[in-house]
Amino acid sequence: MTISKFFVATGLCSALVLAACTDPGTLTVQDDPNQNTKQGAVLGGLVGAGIGAIANNSNPGLGALAGAAIGAAGGGVIGNQLDKQAAELRQQLANDGITIVNAGDRLIVTVPNDITFDTDSSTVRPALRSDLVKVGQNLVNYPNSNVQIIGHTDSDGDATYNQGLSERRANAVADILQANGVSYNRIRTIGQGENNPVASNLTPEGKSQNRRVEIIVVPSGNA
Repeated sequence: MTISKFFVATGLCSALVLAACTDPGTLTVQDDPNQNTKQGAVLGGLVGAGIGAIANNSNPGLGALAGAAIGAAGGGVIGNQLDKQAAELRQQLANDGITIVNAGDRLIVTVPNDITFDTDSSTVRPALRSDLVKVGQNLVNYPNSNVQIIGHTDSDGDATYNQGLSERRANAVADILQANGVSYNRIRTIGQGENNPVASNLTPEGKSQNRRVEIIVVPSGNA
């Protein structure tokens, strides 16, 4: 990449960043349901500008502009899909313990183990099956994504046993999604055991947060 191409791409990327940062109103995600659509368009534009500048040897400036436009359009489509999918899930799920986070490039649906499984069990409680069925139906309605199902435990007990329990619980959730129409090829199950805590394992409250199954929905273009 020549110096001229570098500066053209960097300048355009900087302009896009400034435009995103100086958007009047400065709404939060809660205030603006389309916030992640906008963020996706900006991020797509940044990536597209850099790639376009590098690819167009004869006119890096034109290539960067074209790449930015294409990237912004693609990022906006993905962001819009995630905004809509998250909103529908929040309306459909009955249990307040299930959280849905739109990270801009993926959805993270967190299901606490304490409301999903009995102690030392990998059988999903009947009360939670209906919500997981709705998650599966939502994924069928939005087929252009891949799904990672990740099981987690706290640090109590033997680490090897916890690893196996996290895998069995992730697979139990995957079985329900597959039974409700989600293609096997879209799903990947992962057991993290006690290796990826989100809170301290020194308190009961922290342990409760660490015991969870995460359903991560990644649009196919980002997988």
